[in-house]
Amino acid sequence: MEITRFASKTLCTTAVSAAMLAMSFPAMAENWRGWNIHPDGYPNTEALESFAEAVTDRTEGRLTLQVYNNAVLGDQPDAIEQVRNGALAFANFNMGPMGPIVNETNVLSLPFIFNSIDHMHEVMDGEIGQQFSDALADKNLIALSWFDSGARSLYNTSRPINTPEDVEGLKIRVMNNDLYVDMIEALGGNATPMAYGEVYQSLTTGVLDGAENNYPSFESSNHYEVAEYYSLTEHLIIPECLCIAKAKWESLSEEDQEIVREEAIKASEMQRQLWVEGSQQSHEIVLEAGVEINEIEDKTAFQDLMEPVYASFIEDNPELEDLINTIRTSN
Repeated sequence: MEITRFASKTLCTTAVSAAMLAMSFPAMAENWRGWNIHPDGYPNTEALESFAEAVTDRTEGRLTLQVYNNAVLGDQPDAIEQVRNGALAFANFNMGPMGPIVNETNVLSLPFIFNSIDHMHEVMDGEIGQQFSDALADKNLIALSWFDSGARSLYNTSRPINTPEDVEGLKIRVMNNDLYVDMIEALGGNATPMAYGEVYQSLTTGVLDGAENNYPSFESSNHYEVAEYYSLTEHLIIPECLCIAKAKWESLSEEDQEIVREEAIKASEMQRQLWVEGSQQSHEIVLEAGVEINEIEDKTAFQDLMEPVYASFIEDNPELEDLINTIRTSN
């Protein structure tokens, strides 16, 4: 009899302990891994980590988010596929390399498609941006908010660029995209697709005369040490997304979807502000180092030379002509 009472008491205690343990940890908690190409301290990294922390906190552990920086989970093309199939839950993607997967996003890589960063924000945060979100969703990517990647401008070792004629004959590194090659060649330069890590040495040895990028990249790569002329052509303004896997999104309750979207928008606001601050800091660093920075008040001559680039693109993608025209006339 005593054995029975002891066993009963033990079973009761065990059941209570199990119940308390279950209350301590949310049922069906999910661990979400996030991809990020940038290093610690970069505006995108700070914003993503803030997003992950806020979602984890507000869902009371129903979702536990962790960001993996420095592309340790693969390069962007690999990461896009991993998010599409749900192997990764979320990521910050630049729209440049998204083109082979989501054709509509190639529009965002057209030179001078946006006339300012504010114009890009207005477009991407509105109804036109929703069209890109819908196109991404068709490929199993849910775009929750849009990040900055600044305005890309030309820099070189030879001279200031004030007119297209100043580009003639220069060997300019571009990202591996036919649109960027066509852009430089339309300006009379010699486009050279090349891995980013090879640019510094190539500028030093004369294999390249120049390249193009935003202030933070120009500074953090130390390219300003060998390319002393930075000209504000601002020819490319390419947005980035905070995207999550469609399967992950659809598995969430409406309450958690609202939390995730709200925090993604807050992360975008944070990233944009940090980007402005980081760009200003980089500007000051390169200026103090002796880089000659020149404004280009009227970019019309550069923009006019892009018309054949647009014509060729529209010929290959006639279904995107209305979208292009809508963006170009939206500001």
